[in-house]
Amino acid sequence: MRTTHLRIVALLLTLGLFVITSCMKDDNRTVMLDMDETVKSIPSDSKATPNPSISNPNTSIPNINYSVEEENGKDVVRIDMTGVQDPNGDDWLRLIGTNGGGNNRQNVWVSVDDQPKGISVHNTIDDNDSDVVIKNDFVFLVDNSGSMSEEADAIARDIINWARNLNAVLDVRFGCVGYDGEITGAINLTTYEEVAEYLNNGSGTSRTCHFGGSDYSYLRSNASSYYVSGSQDECGMAALHYANDLFNFRRNANRIYVNFTDEYNYTGSNPKYSVSYLSSQYNWSTTSGTIHTVYSSSDIYSSESVSYEMPWRMSEYTGGSILYTSSSFSGVSLDDLPVTSAMQNSYIIKFTNIEPYMDGNNHEVKITIKSRDGSVRAEKTFYINFGY
Repeated sequence: MRTTHLRIVALLLTLGLFVITSCMKDDNRTVMLDMDETVKSIPSDSKATPNPSISNPNTSIPNINYSVEEENGKDVVRIDMTGVQDPNGDDWLRLIGTNGGGNNRQNVWVSVDDQPKGISVHNTIDDNDSDVVIKNDFVFLVDNSGSMSEEADAIARDIINWARNLNAVLDVRFGCVGYDGEITGAINLTTYEEVAEYLNNGSGTSRTCHFGGSDYSYLRSNASSYYVSGSQDECGMAALHYANDLFNFRRNANRIYVNFTDEYNYTGSNPKYSVSYLSSQYNWSTTSGTIHTVYSSSDIYSSESVSYEMPWRMSEYTGGSILYTSSSFSGVSLDDLPVTSAMQNSYIIKFTNIEPYMDGNNHEVKITIKSRDGSVRAEKTFYINFGY
């Protein structure tokens, strides 16, 4: 009798182990069962629904930053993302995650390898809880060629005023790169006060034609590596690579660039300096940063070549915004650039139960946004290595 009881217990344990480690099939997809208790405030994957299908996206999801953190002994993915604008007006979306409840219906979904994830969403506009503070590392790429002389002082003035305002309400640092056919000046990521001092050293285009900060010698000695061969023409992409390679970005900070120019992006026939380089996540990952463009010219190019490219495509490829202004940079303010509100309307998206994906490989993550009436539609696919 005792032997029979032991056999029954063993059988039940075996069946229980099978249930815990098994998968279930849904529309020919393998769905991992929740193996851990859900972290407080993060909905279980069992409550998640698949990303809805969308057609003809009408707004952009910017590049994101992510980290894997531990909460209550569980691994949690945190996605930091700047705001998404409603294309039907000037409003910024308030994103609602799994189980919004009542009138707060879900309007953002996340999947990993096509498996729906239960997500919580923190909108920074809703509260000032320290848990939802997003760090921003901001780099100004400034074309300081001769054609920019008319707007150089106004741009510096606006950068300083804008940085002061952002510094008062956000966790943000600032850096700057000056360029034409080569890198002519830079200051690494630092405080608002130091970047203002850097920009106030001189007048006109000379404001960004020197190297500042405690590591100025390092920045200056490496500038020659980003020269665009055979050209004195502007290359915002060279300035972007320079900052990406050399600047001291903070871990988990959103990387935000603003490129000021009035000319084509000149590649010097170097594929790395082409704006199309940004179209591939193998070249420019979704965590590398979002680029916004301030284009100060009445000449809106309608054609481009292998060597001369439309500079605002840097923004189109990374989910950034574009501000067109006059050559005198008059009648506008950087407050008009949507990135200001985008940072103030940022989001933190969290999900857990990622142990099956912590294998050191890249996994496809998809974020889908769809409003209740379908008037706002956006989707972004990227890849995350969750670690071991």
